Amino acid sequence: MFSVGSEIRKLRKSKKMSIRQLADKSGLSTGLISQVERNKVVPSINAMLKIVEALDVTMGYFFDREKDLSAIVRKDERHTIVTNDESRIYELLTPIDGRKIQFVLITLKGGTKTKGSAISHEGEECGYVIKGSMAVVIGGKRYILHEGDSIYFDSSKPHIYESYNDEESISIWAMTPPSW
Repeated sequence: MFSVGSEIRKLRKSKKMSIRQLADKSGLSTGLISQVERNKVVPSINAMLKIVEALDVTMGYFFDREKDLSAIVRKDERHTIVTNDESRIYELLTPIDGRKIQFVLITLKGGTKTKGSAISHEGEECGYVIKGSMAVVIGGKRYILHEGDSIYFDSSKPHIYESYNDEESISIWAMTPPSW
């Protein structure tokens, strides 16, 4: 399980920010940030994106401090993010730092529905479904993708990935600029 709380605290303090300032800048509560920093809760992807934006870093900051620009990411060396409900698994297929594009393997367990709000961020995304079916909700409109289908959209539009049915789906996503 990926845990970033103490790293968030160190980064926040290095920027001379209080928990209140980080809460105000991210739009999250001080209580949630405190719990995240103490590793009491796993932040949602949406909350994590708000935190990294407020701290002016990408998610990659928390994974790999070495600026290794090697081109190979071995299967057993991928950085993996499991969400707090464990229904979504994000595996980073490209090196984290210093890149202009990022590839992510997303596994949605059957029946995955979004509990939080849609996310939006700078950039563009393109996804391809390898196995199963999934729904992508973009700006409130729901698109159903089946094995072999692909989709492209502007990431600044609020979007959510969900399972389409009770079966697992696996997809590959290209994102630019990298969000993780």
